[in-house]
Amino acid sequence: MKPLKSEIQNSDALQEIGRASVQIVHDLKNQLNGLKLYATFLRKRMEKSERPEDERETITKLIAGLERAASDMTALVRFSRPLELRRKSHTDLVKILEGIERSESVPVEIEASELRGQFDVAAITEALRDITSSALGLSSTEDLRIHSRVDEEGKQALIEWRGLKINDGDDPFHSFAGSDRIRMSLAAKVIEAHGGKVEHGRDALSIRLPLEQQG
Repeated sequence: MKPLKSEIQNSDALQEIGRASVQIVHDLKNQLNGLKLYATFLRKRMEKSERPEDERETITKLIAGLERAASDMTALVRFSRPLELRRKSHTDLVKILEGIERSESVPVEIEASELRGQFDVAAITEALRDITSSALGLSSTEDLRIHSRVDEEGKQALIEWRGLKINDGDDPFHSFAGSDRIRMSLAAKVIEAHGGKVEHGRDALSIRLPLEQQG
């Protein structure tokens, strides 16, 4: 029984370390947001005093870096916490995909006129955008396309990001190798919380989400 007790103690210790790490990340995010305010103040002062172009470019890059770091930390903190979904009936995934097509310039092939279900609009939209962003990094822009349809049983929406190149042994949905993968893990968590499923192959990412049944 001693090895089992040791494993439990190690598990408890890891959970404590995880909770402490998330709190530190949360505090660091707040500090970065404070630094961003100072940097923004300096940029406005520079604009008024007509500082050299290279100085203004430097402060702009600094602000962008602070924003990225704070955004990455926000994703990590959100992943560590339970999801609180606010589902709305008759949410149409087709409209969300059409919005992504316009903003990301990624072609969307839609077989169904609508894909309605009970979804948290903000959470599911962000998840689909994060998956698309990751897919863009796994393909050339010319090859990537999003395909959506109703599955054979008519109960689920099937959405695929095709034209990708995924290495053997790589799981884009469950990896913490960088900030993009943290967002992918969060996207998978959102999909699964809606009763859906995420999958990947060598050339595609796919998700399934339950649809509202009529009648």
